[in-house]
Amino acid sequence: MHEAPTMDRQQGNGTKSDRRTAVLVTGAGGEMGYGLIHALARAEENLAIVGFDLKGLPDEVADCCTETVAGDVRDQALLEGLAERYSFGRIYHLAAMLSSSAELAPDRAYQVNVGGTRNLLNIAVDERDATGRSPMVLFPSTIAVYGIPTLEAKHAAGVITEDAFLEPRTMYGCNKLAAEHLGRYYANHHRQVEEGPTGSIDFRSIRFPGLISAETLPTGGTTDYGPEMLHAAARNEPYDCFVREDTRLPFMTMPEAIDSIITLGNAPRSSLGRTAYNVRSFAPSALEIHAALRTHFPALTVGFTPHPGRQMIVDGWPADVDDTAARNDWGWTPTHSLESALEKYLIPGVKARYAGS
Repeated sequence: MHEAPTMDRQQGNGTKSDRRTAVLVTGAGGEMGYGLIHALARAEENLAIVGFDLKGLPDEVADCCTETVAGDVRDQALLEGLAERYSFGRIYHLAAMLSSSAELAPDRAYQVNVGGTRNLLNIAVDERDATGRSPMVLFPSTIAVYGIPTLEAKHAAGVITEDAFLEPRTMYGCNKLAAEHLGRYYANHHRQVEEGPTGSIDFRSIRFPGLISAETLPTGGTTDYGPEMLHAAARNEPYDCFVREDTRLPFMTMPEAIDSIITLGNAPRSSLGRTAYNVRSFAPSALEIHAALRTHFPALTVGFTPHPGRQMIVDGWPADVDDTAARNDWGWTPTHSLESALEKYLIPGVKARYAGS
C-alpha cells in the first residue's frame, strides 16, 4: 500500500545510515510511468518504489509504490528530503513538459526539463558521496533532439545515427538535448578537476520515436497523427491528418518502450559505449499507416491537410533512426513491425476500449 508523505517526512527526518533502499520514478502518473512501475514491481519482489508526480497517482499505480509524493521536480528541497529517507540507487526520471506545452511556455519548460533534470542528477551525486556507489539515472529522451535543415537533406540522409543533425527546432528538443549533455557530463566529467575523469553517476538515456498506445488517448503531440488515426478508426470516425501523406517517422508501441527502459537499466555499465541510444520498431509513412489500418477498418476515411507549423517540425525529424548501438551494446530488439503491432496489440486494445460505444 502507499502512504502520503507528511510535512516532516518531506523535509527528511532520517540519517544517511538508516535510509531504506528504493527506486525513484518521477513522472509516475503518466502512461510510461504506469507501465514502468508495474513492470518493476513484477520483476522485483519486495522492491521499494517511490512514485513522484506533479499530481496524485491513481490507485492502480500507487498500490505498487511504497510511497507516493505529489511534487515538482523543480523543488530541490523536496527531493533532498526524500533522499534523506531513501537510498536511491536507481532513478527513472520520466517527468517532463512535452512538446506542445513547452512551445507555449518555454521558460517554464526549461526550468522543468533542464533544471528538474539537474536537480535529480545532483541527488544522484549526493547518493554517490554517501555510499561510494554510482547510482543509475535513466532518462527518456526523444527524436526531437534532431533538426535536419531541409526536406531534401532529410531524404538524402535516410537513417540517422545518434551523432548527426543535433540541431533541434523545438524548445522540447533543445531541453532534452541539454539534459542529455548534462547527464553525459555528470557520468564522464563531473568533478574532474578534483577527482580526475571518473564521473559521479551512471547516466543512461533512450531517444524514443513516436509512441503508439492502445490504452490511452493521444494528447496532441507532434507524432500523434498515427495514434489519432488509430483511435478515429476504432470510433468509426473520419480523420483529417495534420501531416502530408509522404511524412515518414519512426514509431514503437508503448509496451516496447517500457521493455527498452527495463532492458537498458539491466545492462552492465561496462557494456555501454555511449550515454544516449536510439531505439525504433517501424518507420511507416502516414499513407502507409492509413493503408494498414484500412485492412482492419475498411470504412476508415482519412484526409491529409498539413498544418504548417507541425509539418515543419516533423520535416526536421529523421525518417528513421539507426538503433545499431542499442542492439550491440545492450541487446535491444524490437517486438513488432507495423502489421504485428496492429494485429497483436493495437487493434485488440482499441476494439476493447470502444466496444459498445
